[in-house]
Amino acid sequence: MAKSGWTRSAAACLFPRGGDALCYAIAVLSIVSLLSYELSRHSVLAADFEGFEEEDEDFSSPPLPDFTSNTPLSPLPTTLTQSSPESDHGPPQSEESAPPIEAPKSASMAEEWDEDEFEGIPTQTTEDSSSSVLEKPSPEVASAKVLNDAARASFFKRYGIEVSCISFLIAFLINYFTRKKENEQIALAWASRFATKDSIFDKNFSLLGTGDGKDTPLLLKEASDCFKFYASGRRFCQGLLATMDLRSRHDLISRVLDLVLPKQDTITFEVVMNDEAMDQVVFAVAKKKLAKAMQKDERDLQRFASVITTPPAGRKWVPDDLLVVSESKEVAGDLITEAVLEQVFGEKSFKSFGKGFISMHFSDYYQGSSKKLLLFKFLLPDAKNMADMTRLVTLIPYYIDLVGRYKLSPQAKSKTESARASVAKEAYKELQNARQEALQRKKADKKKFLEAEAKLNAEALRKKEEKERARQLKKSMPRVKMVRT
Repeated sequence: MAKSGWTRSAAACLFPRGGDALCYAIAVLSIVSLLSYELSRHSVLAADFEGFEEEDEDFSSPPLPDFTSNTPLSPLPTTLTQSSPESDHGPPQSEESAPPIEAPKSASMAEEWDEDEFEGIPTQTTEDSSSSVLEKPSPEVASAKVLNDAARASFFKRYGIEVSCISFLIAFLINYFTRKKENEQIALAWASRFATKDSIFDKNFSLLGTGDGKDTPLLLKEASDCFKFYASGRRFCQGLLATMDLRSRHDLISRVLDLVLPKQDTITFEVVMNDEAMDQVVFAVAKKKLAKAMQKDERDLQRFASVITTPPAGRKWVPDDLLVVSESKEVAGDLITEAVLEQVFGEKSFKSFGKGFISMHFSDYYQGSSKKLLLFKFLLPDAKNMADMTRLVTLIPYYIDLVGRYKLSPQAKSKTESARASVAKEAYKELQNARQEALQRKKADKKKFLEAEAKLNAEALRKKEEKERARQLKKSMPRVKMVRT
């Protein structure tokens, strides 16, 4: 009986009858709609911030009671009051007690702790638990931190490429404008040292720069890493052209490549000698590795010159770091003089003043051309140490005069002439062979054309002849001009 009374009271509480049932259903539907709205909002937030599933647990709603199940419910600790007749138009009023708040278990656990049963295990005091609770950040602070981290991560994920490109562009522009001035400073330092008043080139050439006027610039800037200097007005030569090839300091990508393949600043002097001033000379001095490469690559050194392994009798010679390639020992001994050995190419002087030397190459048959050239190639020092290459620059006017006055002996001259005659014959044979090959190729093409023409049928041949006849007839007709009056 007690059980049936309890079920009836529970059913009366959960499923009231009359007009109150409609109000109760509306209340339940409103609660369900509010819960579904909250759940959908949290799902949208979870979709916007993927990867933060742990934080979603803080916003999850408590489980809903199942009102549709027929299982008996536990008796509610509520007190029901019988409504008065005026309250028939509203839902049943019931005072539900709030869910009991769990008291901290630290005190009860401390009371139930049995030290005799758990020996050797340190007891946990309530102070430690309270301090750990205080150290934990609040949920609002943790959620704000997570949102900031998520916003920062999403920003870099969306705009990472744009930020990288803009940063590279800014670094490129800064490097361009700052490093471009460094190349200009090196070129101006060289010009102020060797091309101004009372300098080496001013004393040896009458015209410096690219023009005839006094205000013409000394240097010609072809690029941010290439500067040129021109001088003329000296005996034995037509002029001098100096080309400064500097590192691409203004280019950020080239600077990165320089870390892998380092490049140095160089200057090349090209002196065009007069035809009657320079005799038949092929001569080169360079460092060992470069000299061997030059002999293989340069056409004149490959055909006329050879490596001089032993110096002329009773003569001092260049240090072991250098190698001489010459047409004969006589030419090598005459061009490497005692003054040159004392100033630059001696054992002691080369260690002090020859660090920037790369090569020098004299030839009357340079790359098969008719120009007679003197080529000098040196390393360019820094703008502050430009005086270190003074002795190397003095080699240029010295060798212009030395080669201009130099004359071969009759024996050496006969050898050089015979060598050049044999080379001329070989060149003529190569030219004849090229012509023969061209004629044979032309004949073969004509033969193929005739064979293809013979394969045409009679109708195609007739049409072709008619077209050719019409073209010839049109060509032979007199031209008539129409004049309008």
